[in-house]
Amino acid sequence: MFATLSSRWGCMGGLLIVLLACAARAEAGPPLLCDPFRPEPGAALLPWAPAPTSWNAPDPDYDRRQLVGDVLRLLTPQASILARMENLRRATIYATADPRLAGELLAAVTARTTTASGEPSRDPLAWFDAGYLIETYRQATHIARWDMLTGEARRMWTMNRAPSADGVALVRKAIALSGSNRAMEHAMSLMR
Repeated sequence: MFATLSSRWGCMGGLLIVLLACAARAEAGPPLLCDPFRPEPGAALLPWAPAPTSWNAPDPDYDRRQLVGDVLRLLTPQASILARMENLRRATIYATADPRLAGELLAAVTARTTTASGEPSRDPLAWFDAGYLIETYRQATHIARWDMLTGEARRMWTMNRAPSADGVALVRKAIALSGSNRAMEHAMSLMR
């Protein structure tokens, strides 16, 4: 009998820990947006506000008209997965103020999954970037839905419709093409 009670209390204690961890995570907001990623020192990143005080701190002087070109320039084969994640996080936040720009960015990044001859790319990074951006956009729709912004920031946040494509499937393809990639697998774990 003691073993049964002990086992039940152990299960309940474990369940309580899981529930508390989930509650803490739920308050943090969508992880692809609200948790800035810290790539290696010296990684090339989109401009951001100096000494940001929150997850939503775009540089007010950044010319968003350069966003698509800047993102494509930063997504080099040498860029680490964490640098890619942070650049796509920042790019999504910049793009939320302009639905046309958000569409252009998504089209440009997903276009890299196809070769010039129209064949599917064999580059796992192209598939990762496309899938990751799609899922970051999907999580961006929760910002307004969960009423996480106020004032001007709320008015500027226009990303309210999730993409129809399945970014997780694209990241799975990236992992399959790369053989195995722990950083990509970690990124995928933050998507759902």
